[in-house]
Amino acid sequence: MSDSTADILLHTTIDRHVHTKLCHHANGEMEDYVLAAIRQGLEGLIFLEHMEEGINGNEKTWLTEEDFDSYFFEGKRLQEKYRDRLSIGLGVECGYNPDSRQTLISRLGRRDWDEIGISCHFLKSARGHINLFSRKEHNLKKAKESGPEHLLNTYFDTLLEAVATLPGTKLCHLDGALRFLPEIYLTDMHMEKIDQLLLAVKKRGLTLEINTSGLVIRGEQFPNRAILQMAISHRIPLVVGSDAHNPEQVGQHFDQIKELVEGL
Repeated sequence: MSDSTADILLHTTIDRHVHTKLCHHANGEMEDYVLAAIRQGLEGLIFLEHMEEGINGNEKTWLTEEDFDSYFFEGKRLQEKYRDRLSIGLGVECGYNPDSRQTLISRLGRRDWDEIGISCHFLKSARGHINLFSRKEHNLKKAKESGPEHLLNTYFDTLLEAVATLPGTKLCHLDGALRFLPEIYLTDMHMEKIDQLLLAVKKRGLTLEINTSGLVIRGEQFPNRAILQMAISHRIPLVVGSDAHNPEQVGQHFDQIKELVEGL
């Protein structure tokens, strides 16, 4: 363990990024995830359901305000039911859309979130919004036609604006965009933008998420080792989340991530 990591070692007893069937692309009830966390021996679980605004596309991968009402109602019930066995947080993963910035800020301000994750899943194109995180062929086709390098430049610029604009608490899966394009790679320009983004994260007092879903998708966590080393050099606090979309994914690969960070 280096001196630079000594004060930012993450705790792997809390899964801080979990979805449910409410987002329309995951499976399982909220209680299924709670029970999975208890079986894993975790101390805490933070639901981080999707909020998007102004997205022009055929796929709905986020919650409405009515959905969030149900989410909070059930979440409060579970907090009471399992209060002696698990700490349960009710958070949101806010996908940033520059065209809807004020609406997003207004929606975030209406509720008392335990955590606000900042992300960007969709970018505008001439043919509607491109889902940068989709494995579906029509999304991958649009991404290729728009130019992956250009999309990543825009993606990191959009995240930089999001960090400066939204009342967030952490930045999610920083390098996860276009993860289903096997030919994608980060250029020197991308790495410069990422360094600027990390400095903005530090300035705003946010944490950086280590998302273990990358280990299944690409064999390496989000963000990659080089970016984690940059974050550590900037002394940015790290947190861990599984990005679970099935209850069995809760707490997945946390021991591996703790070992990785301690070795950086």
